[in-house]
Amino acid sequence: MHNKVLIIIPAYNEEEAIYHTVTNLIDSCDYDYLVVNDGSKDLTALILKENQFNHVTLPVNLGIGGAMQTGYKYAQRHGYDYAIQLDADGQHNPRDLRNLVEEIVRSGYDMVIGSRFVEKTAYKGSLMRRLGIFYFYYMIRFLAGIKVMDPTSGYRVVNRRIIEEFALYYPIDYPEVEVLVKLAHKGYKVKEMKVEMNARQGGQSSITPIKSLYYMMKVTFFSIIRSVF
Repeated sequence: MHNKVLIIIPAYNEEEAIYHTVTNLIDSCDYDYLVVNDGSKDLTALILKENQFNHVTLPVNLGIGGAMQTGYKYAQRHGYDYAIQLDADGQHNPRDLRNLVEEIVRSGYDMVIGSRFVEKTAYKGSLMRRLGIFYFYYMIRFLAGIKVMDPTSGYRVVNRRIIEEFALYYPIDYPEVEVLVKLAHKGYKVKEMKVEMNARQGGQSSITPIKSLYYMMKVTFFSIIRSVF
């Protein structure tokens, strides 16, 4: 039986990278995809329309969580078996997509995370980013009892059960860590596998040092709440 797979590409002001990301995806695999244009103020919407890329445009910016939940709702309503997040900035290598899908089908796990740290890769992040990942690894281990080496990775594939969960609720911003705590407490099975991450192919990250601190405090607070209730 053929599994229906949807690639969800959340995009906010990604005019420099979105064309390359989508064409690279199309050239790499034959999975369905949906670009969720999250109220971009640049030329992202025009590029998507002119190239007839499959997309929806949100009238206002909802943030990564709102964009991803839009994609999960689409996957739910159209009967997809698996859904994968692929960042619009080109950091996620589409050559790993098929391996991620094959692994979740083979293993029977509910989520498979594309990880930079389960095996040695070429990834080199900033010291601040690595410290944040280290912090969240131990926080998740303490709150949820699971070991996730790359808890901030958004490159993850989920099955139909998780699609149903995320269509109903998904954190508004910085969702990657919070959902791991929630899923672990609900008894879902999560694992990691090696992927290669590229450098951002255009534009700039919206996460500043001050936002990183806010991110850590906010995610910690809501993760604790999720682990209690």
